Amino acid sequence: MEKIASFTVNHLKLKPGVYVSRKDKFGDVVITTFDIRMTSPNDEPVMNTAEVHTIEHLGATFLRNHKEYSTKTVYFGPMGCRTGFYLILHGDYKSSDIVDLLKEMYKFMADFEGDVPGAAAKDCGNYLDMNLPMAKYLSKKYLSEVLENIGEDRLNYPQ
Repeated sequence: MEKIASFTVNHLKLKPGVYVSRKDKFGDVVITTFDIRMTSPNDEPVMNTAEVHTIEHLGATFLRNHKEYSTKTVYFGPMGCRTGFYLILHGDYKSSDIVDLLKEMYKFMADFEGDVPGAAAKDCGNYLDMNLPMAKYLSKKYLSEVLENIGEDRLNYPQ
């Protein structure tokens, strides 16, 4: 069996950033999958499930309510390795096209106050596994250390 595309990326060289993971075409429709890498794989600790789960709820809620991207958002969710998230958008995009959107989203998450959307037994299958303070900390860290001064080396996969 052939390796899937995401397993061909050299994770020993991969740093936190925003990368186009793949583009799929369905007829004349392009779907772009982004690798939103928040931690350096195999180099620093992965995120715990509680903060990943919280970021998933906050990020999905933000995107599905965004004035421009609500109708373009196909999916936002965690990577199994817990080093980041996948964002799938309807359309043909480059990584640089969504940096402003991600800045807005990560600021929203870093500043979020109140009850996490969907964090109730009737809304979520594991509603107790949430950690808002850590999700806010990680969102602020990613915003300040990666998104606010992102360079080409964090927008394109390493060779």
